[in-house]
Amino acid sequence: MVEARDLSPGQQLVECFKPFLRHLLGSDLSAKTLRKHRDNMWLLGGEIISDLHESPRLRKRPMAQVVFAALDDEGGPLISNRASEEQQRSFDSTCRKFHSFLEDHGGGG
Repeated sequence: MVEARDLSPGQQLVECFKPFLRHLLGSDLSAKTLRKHRDNMWLLGGEIISDLHESPRLRKRPMAQVVFAALDDEGGPLISNRASEEQQRSFDSTCRKFHSFLEDHGGGG
């Protein structure tokens, strides 16, 4: 269910994600791998929106900072919907790649 208060942060997330997704499109990855990363980015966005609900003070921070804080060189947040180990590993792989991209491109806010 979409809440009106999530629309602006959601749009900001998309803007944060676009450069990385374009970077992936420009790489030599298979269509299956691109879909995996796209789906994992969608999942990351959902996890961040959930974090905004749990910690409303995050809404006052720039979205790029919120995104960067959710990532590290080991991966991303734990998936909240009881993901399998394989799903979490895939998600963490995408998050590590995104974290590295942000570090390399000054996107850490």
